[in-house]
Amino acid sequence: MKRLSPFQSPARFQRLQSRWASLTQREKNWLWLAFVMLLIAFLWFVLLVPVMTTLRGADAQARTLDAQLERMRAMQLEAVAIQKQPMRNYDEALRALTRVTSQVLGSSAKLLVVGDRARVTLQAGSADALAQWLTDARVNAQSVPLEAKLTRSPQTGATRWNGVVVMSLPAR
Repeated sequence: MKRLSPFQSPARFQRLQSRWASLTQREKNWLWLAFVMLLIAFLWFVLLVPVMTTLRGADAQARTLDAQLERMRAMQLEAVAIQKQPMRNYDEALRALTRVTSQVLGSSAKLLVVGDRARVTLQAGSADALAQWLTDARVNAQSVPLEAKLTRSPQTGATRWNGVVVMSLPAR
């Protein structure tokens, strides 16, 4: 037997029709008004509020994306400038890495060179100095980190790092 929905059921539909017909015009108007108000509220909360929220956040998101784009363009220019630099030989790169390590990291780092790898052991090095050293090592010594195992030092105050960074050097 085919199952009918409540609105397809003749008995229920007739009861609704008779109930509607028994209402006064004023009651019908109030019911239509309630229906329209519910429809407006539904459309407001389902369609308009999400759109308005998105539009309110669009300016801030556009500014954030513009700032990210500018940082990426600056990094691209830096990468192009680094690529245009003449390649250093092993001895020049080692001297530059040694100089940068002693100048920037000072006594918080020890440099050990084995072949074309330089191992820098860091003890309580500051985060700012480490970031500066990585930049200078990349630019001045044309050395890039191959491996880094760093842990945050338990000291209070400024962030300090302990660990090892292995850098590449040009082949001999």
